[in-house]
Amino acid sequence: MEKGNISKFIEHHYRHFNAATLVDASKAYRKHLDDGGIFMLTLAGAMSSAELGISLAEMIRQNKVHAITCTGANLEEDIYNLVAHDFYERVPNYRDLTPEDEKKLLDRHLNRVTDTCIPEEEAMRRIERHLAELWTRYDSQGKSQFPHEFIYELILSGKLKNDYQIDTKNSWMVAAAEKNLPMFVPGWEDSTSGNMYAARCIKKEIKNPHTVKTGIEYMMSLESWYSKNCKSSSIGFFQIGGGIAGDFPICVVPMMYQDMKKTDTPEWGYFCQISDSTTSYGSYSGAVPNEKITWGKLNVDTPKYIIESDASIVCPLMFAYILGW
Repeated sequence: MEKGNISKFIEHHYRHFNAATLVDASKAYRKHLDDGGIFMLTLAGAMSSAELGISLAEMIRQNKVHAITCTGANLEEDIYNLVAHDFYERVPNYRDLTPEDEKKLLDRHLNRVTDTCIPEEEAMRRIERHLAELWTRYDSQGKSQFPHEFIYELILSGKLKNDYQIDTKNSWMVAAAEKNLPMFVPGWEDSTSGNMYAARCIKKEIKNPHTVKTGIEYMMSLESWYSKNCKSSSIGFFQIGGGIAGDFPICVVPMMYQDMKKTDTPEWGYFCQISDSTTSYGSYSGAVPNEKITWGKLNVDTPKYIIESDASIVCPLMFAYILGW
C-alpha cells in the first residue's frame, strides 16, 4: 500500500514508547487484513461525541472493520451529532467549571461530556420522537429487534435527512447502516435512549419490554457471528477504551470453548487496546493483554499491543496509517 503524508510522518517521528507501539500495532493490523483476517472493533467512552466518525466511517467503508461492539451512548451520540451538530457547544475551560456553572448548563438543557455539551431538545428529543414511533409500532405488531437495528431502520428510512447538519461521510453509524454492519450493544439500557425506552415500558406505553432485544440475545448473536467467521478468517480485536464494550465481546471465545464445549474455537487472532486505565484495584480495563491468556481469550502467540494514551488522539492516527493516508 502506498503511504500518504500522515503515514510517512508517523513512521519518521513515532519511534519510541507509546508512539512506537502505535506504529507496531498499526502495521500488525494491516498485516492481519492482508493475511485475510477480519476485525471486531469495540467502542467505549464518548468516542462518538469526540467525532471519531470522521475517521472510523472511512474504516468501515473500506472494509477495515467488520463488526462493532459499542455502548448505547456511542450508538446514539453519533446520530445526535448528525442531526444537531450546529447546536452543540464546546466548553474549552471545562476544568474550571464550578458546580454553579454546571447547574447553568443543566438549566439550558445542555448535557456536558468533558468539553462538549449535547443539546437535549435538538438532539436527544428529536431522535427520541422517531425511535418512539418505531418502538410503539413494533410493540403493537408483536415484533422485536436489536437497539442498533432500530437506528439502522431510522437512518435508512430517510426520515432524518432534512435534519442532517454534518456531511454523512463523517457519520460512522450511517456507514455502518449502509453496510448493515454486524453490531452488538451490551448494556444499552444505561444509555439515554435506553432510559427513554424504560420510561415508556414503566408507563405501559410499550406493553412488551422485550420489543427491544436484550444483552443475552446480543451474546447469542455474537456467538453465531464468531462461529461463522472464525472458520474462514482469523478475527482480530481492536479495543478503544475499556468497560462493557470491550469486556462483553472478548468473552465470547471462552464461552464457546468452556461453556459450549466447542473446543475447536480459535482465540482472537490480534489484540490491541487503547486506554489510559491502570491495573490498580483489579481494573480489568487496564489489565495487560497477557492476563487475557489465563482466561482463554488470547493465545500465547497472538500479536498483542496496549497503547496507554488518549484514544481521541491515537485512533485517528492509527486509522490514517491503516488507510494509507
